[in-house]
Amino acid sequence: MSSSLPDGFALRRGGLDDVESVSELLVAEERRVRGGSRWTRNDTRDWFHDLSVRGEVWLIEHAGRPLGMVGTFIGETARSWICVDWQSADSTIGPVLLETAEQRSKARGAAKATVLSFVENAAETRLLERAGYRDVRHFYRMEIELGERPSRPEWPENVSCETFDVTDARAFHTAMNEAFADDYGHTPVPFEDWKRMRIEAPGFDPSLWFVAREREEIAGICRCTAERWGCGWIEALGVRRAWRRHGIGRALLQHSFRELYDRGARCVGLGVDTQNPSGATRLYERAGMHVVAENIVFEKAVV
Repeated sequence: MSSSLPDGFALRRGGLDDVESVSELLVAEERRVRGGSRWTRNDTRDWFHDLSVRGEVWLIEHAGRPLGMVGTFIGETARSWICVDWQSADSTIGPVLLETAEQRSKARGAAKATVLSFVENAAETRLLERAGYRDVRHFYRMEIELGERPSRPEWPENVSCETFDVTDARAFHTAMNEAFADDYGHTPVPFEDWKRMRIEAPGFDPSLWFVAREREEIAGICRCTAERWGCGWIEALGVRRAWRRHGIGRALLQHSFRELYDRGARCVGLGVDTQNPSGATRLYERAGMHVVAENIVFEKAVV
């Protein structure tokens, strides 16, 4: 694969030592296509930590400077993000990165490959379409500005909210997988891998993980982080099927807004599938959130 690159360009495996240079590449791309970026080095560090457990990072460099990268989570479906310095990079960089991700994913058992891309990134859209990918899904990044401390949520009768206890990790993991079982692209991660990705992550803060219970049963979960993309961030919010349509999702959302506000966040964001089967987008809109960005998922079979 690297033989198709021009002289002086090199393809190599990336890792945590590349966080700084890759952050610069990621920020430059978002600024170019969107006019600005709040992505930080810590965001890249957290992403690379997850990739070190369930994926791979590949870089293409010239004179020691990365001009392109791809990070891929690998399972039955491989999920990639490609970033290329389209202005100064050779035209072969994007195709080589894409081919690398596909071949490595196939070698590790993936049957399907997906690539997430900014909706404004026309150059990457052309690359993916030429390679046989099709636009299958769109995701929003939504945010809310918090001008004052949110009010306490109203919980359904017999439902209470507590902070996550690490001794309850397996039950949390099981409940999370059930809550997201119908979501597009959800692939259950084995508990030990999930533990390494989440509980052993740098900056793991169990005080920002919340569990809604009806007596002893977990009804819903919410996992937050203090900052992502310049906001307090809701990483995952889900309600198990038997407890849906009772206001638990909204209560967890409001509880998270309040807790993040108390940590100093005046903006809270999250990502959501525009076709989420549980109607999450409508829930977030009713709670006062609005769309600030849109991404596309492109998909291709690699068997």
